Amino acid sequence: MSELEVRQLRYFVAVAEELHFGRAAERLGMAQPPLSRAIRELERHLGVQLLERTTRQVALTPAGEVFLHDARTALDAVTAAGRRARHAGQPTPSLRVALKADFDAGLLPRILAAFQGEDAALPVELLLGGRGEQVPALRDGRADVALLPAPFDDRDLDVEPLVTEPRLLALAADDPLAARSTLCLADLTGRSLPDGTPADHDGRPPTTAHTQNGREQPPSMPRRRVTGDQRPTPLDLSKIFNLIELGSIIMFLPVSVASRHRRLGITYRTVRDLPPSTLSLAWPQDSRSPAVAAFIRTAISVAKAAQSAAQADAEMPQQAMM
Repeated sequence: MSELEVRQLRYFVAVAEELHFGRAAERLGMAQPPLSRAIRELERHLGVQLLERTTRQVALTPAGEVFLHDARTALDAVTAAGRRARHAGQPTPSLRVALKADFDAGLLPRILAAFQGEDAALPVELLLGGRGEQVPALRDGRADVALLPAPFDDRDLDVEPLVTEPRLLALAADDPLAARSTLCLADLTGRSLPDGTPADHDGRPPTTAHTQNGREQPPSMPRRRVTGDQRPTPLDLSKIFNLIELGSIIMFLPVSVASRHRRLGITYRTVRDLPPSTLSLAWPQDSRSPAVAAFIRTAISVAKAAQSAAQADAEMPQQAMM
């Protein structure tokens, strides 16, 4: 049996994700008849049926579900290989660090300063993205290492936790709950987080990505009780804070992020049973880059020093009272 072609994988993934031959063909920039023929040829090549077709819908068979997962992995590997090769071949290579703006526990400036003293240091290129975008950037070769809050899909990645810190509830200053000094998750029944999930379920960090057909998707703006355009749009902190001030949503933020964003219309409160936030480093398991290794060592050292300093500051008032 001849080997599969990348073209065949791309065609199948498009159809499997759209579950519609017309939309898949438009996405691929081709006509529908040759796409349908290509999928039939792929099924004959494999000897299994990948799609159930009726006059009204297209659905994946069990074999199609398995093949979709592996096809995506293969396409990601091909894309990543090309990107990494092009990046390595640049006259002036750099270390690409993916993160969401402000979600660095206040460590990034110290990490970057210390990293430049490493023998293997390279110029750092920061890839600032939305929540849920860092892991895909690692997998498809756009980033070499990422700073991101847990939890996230760590398949094929090495992970090193850096720092764990409490999270606070951000809500409108005139919200009735703002009159209370502390809350619990049960008090948040009926409230929504920025991604539309109920706030009282388990307090998951707002960085958890949605999935579509088993694949991570960046979250989009949920429907709110505010007027105006209700089409999904990307979330960013400025939009989120506006919605919090309006009382449309609430949000959980690490203490380090909350301390940077003090606004008159927003109040921060402690939620007793809210799990803390852990900031982690992640990088591809097959990475052999000396610069990545140096960055990881530096980040761990800076995080430990920051933690030791914080503990010393916390103990100082107690020692003064003795």
